[in-house]
Amino acid sequence: MTKQALLEVRNLVTEFSTEEGWVRAVNAVSFTLHRGEIIGIVGESGSGKSVTSLSTMRLIQSPPGKISGGEILFHEPGKSPVDLLKLSEQEMRGYRGNRIAMIFQEPMTSLNPVFSCGEQVTEALVLHQNLDKKTAKEKTIQLFEKVKLPRPADIFDAYPHQLSGGQKQRVMIAMAMSCNPAVLIADEPTTALDVTVQKTILELMQELQQQNDMGILFITHDLGVIAELADRVIVMYKGHIVEQGSVLDIFKNPQHPYTKGLLACRPPLNKRLKKMPTIADFMREDDQGQLIGIEKSVDDALAEQEESTADRASRHKLLYSQKPILEVRNLNTHFPIRKGLLGRVRDYVRAVDDVTLDVYPGETLGLVGESGCGKTTLGRSILRLIEPTSGQILFKGQDLATLNPKEMRAMRKHIQIIFQDPYSSLNPRMTIGNAIMEPMQVHGILANDSERRRKVIELLERVSMKEMHFNRYPHEFSGGQRQRICIARALALSPEFIICDESVSALDVSVQAQVLNLLNELKRDFGFSYIFISHDLSVVKFMSDRMVVMQKGRIEEMGDPEEIYRAPKSEYTKKLIAAIPKGI
Repeated sequence: MTKQALLEVRNLVTEFSTEEGWVRAVNAVSFTLHRGEIIGIVGESGSGKSVTSLSTMRLIQSPPGKISGGEILFHEPGKSPVDLLKLSEQEMRGYRGNRIAMIFQEPMTSLNPVFSCGEQVTEALVLHQNLDKKTAKEKTIQLFEKVKLPRPADIFDAYPHQLSGGQKQRVMIAMAMSCNPAVLIADEPTTALDVTVQKTILELMQELQQQNDMGILFITHDLGVIAELADRVIVMYKGHIVEQGSVLDIFKNPQHPYTKGLLACRPPLNKRLKKMPTIADFMREDDQGQLIGIEKSVDDALAEQEESTADRASRHKLLYSQKPILEVRNLNTHFPIRKGLLGRVRDYVRAVDDVTLDVYPGETLGLVGESGCGKTTLGRSILRLIEPTSGQILFKGQDLATLNPKEMRAMRKHIQIIFQDPYSSLNPRMTIGNAIMEPMQVHGILANDSERRRKVIELLERVSMKEMHFNRYPHEFSGGQRQRICIARALALSPEFIICDESVSALDVSVQAQVLNLLNELKRDFGFSYIFISHDLSVVKFMSDRMVVMQKGRIEEMGDPEEIYRAPKSEYTKKLIAAIPKGI
């Protein structure tokens, strides 16, 4: 029996006005979503996948954008198909949020900070379902139970900032599900979440989809998620659909070089690689912008980069015969919980709880765990960006905990940090050239600004940027480019030790592969030592010589990533590994 079509997109064209003229972000895109089906749309940033979803909801801002061609037909049982592009804005409101709902990537920006979470969901129910406030509140609490939020009645009165990322995302799912939509569009809903929270949310979406026989358009750049969730896959590149088919066909027998590149960019869990394959291994563009495919299979690309056990063993023998560059001994960072009118301390949050570890020169120590496990606090405590409560931090034998602020500032020349969000760590009013040059001026590196400028251009080229980028501002760059700018800034002081705090978690798989390769290349060329913090186990496994698993401020397990992945000792590590999307 053929499934009923729910949403038919035919030759959709969406354009944006730029200084160079009109740019087609979505170019003649066609597909059909059926009832009870999940379609995964994959591609890098700029491929047009989010613009496709926003066009479907008629949420393209004009100016600068416009939907300039095509049809979006919405089918309801027993009724003629409706072309959503022909409806007035008033008529479209009857469909948007009601028959077609959307979950956005960043729940914090989609939820209104001045209203409680419950009020925001009841508003949708009162508007679309014509319920009175009392009934709407009861239904909202039921929805919160359905999306497995703890203490639903308390969360009804809680504000967005009081919830974790995973809880906010569940509130957004409850809001999207409130009107029993026929179509749910989920735009990167799990990108910034831990593997365990991601797994819960994916299971929840599948459960709700089966209960309501919905059609879901699931947009992501994570192919592992798509493999677990979707029935069919659409691969987008530069506004076009380059390949579509069943999940099995796309994963087992990809035809387009771009699809092969995307599949190879994700760190494999069953192989140890020296270098990550990138899109460039499978395709390039000629001078006219035409695509040239390079004949290579995903398996061949991975085999070329595989590291032998003997090579790894000899490298490690050399690595661990040295004296540690960093020794952390019994480190504690506790935050007071104050209560009552006088703000008396009732208890402490033990964010870092009696942590002891060593890092060797030229080593990458991976730090993995869920949000709230203490890994970021540990990284910042080592740098004294957060003051530790007690313990020792010995860098090349010197105890950082005993240094005064002036001495610590001088020490930061040797220990740098690359933050998770490159946009918030760059000053929007400063050109990127000056942002990289500023720490060199502060620490008196080189004789004058013209020498420093030469050094900055050298650093930009080292991270695959160009001299012409020197005078541009952060907003003119993509996420991956901004992250490279932050890496160049960290290198400006020629540090010996770098802490990478979730520095690739918000990047597309292809850009992530390039940045990971760059970090490894720089380590090899300059002899850096890294602490690499991430909630993505597959990335930590690729990057690390040794891996530390943290939970509730304590070290659960430490050792060789291969060993930990193959035979985890603690229940918590087993749970983390079980939550990784395995693909097909």
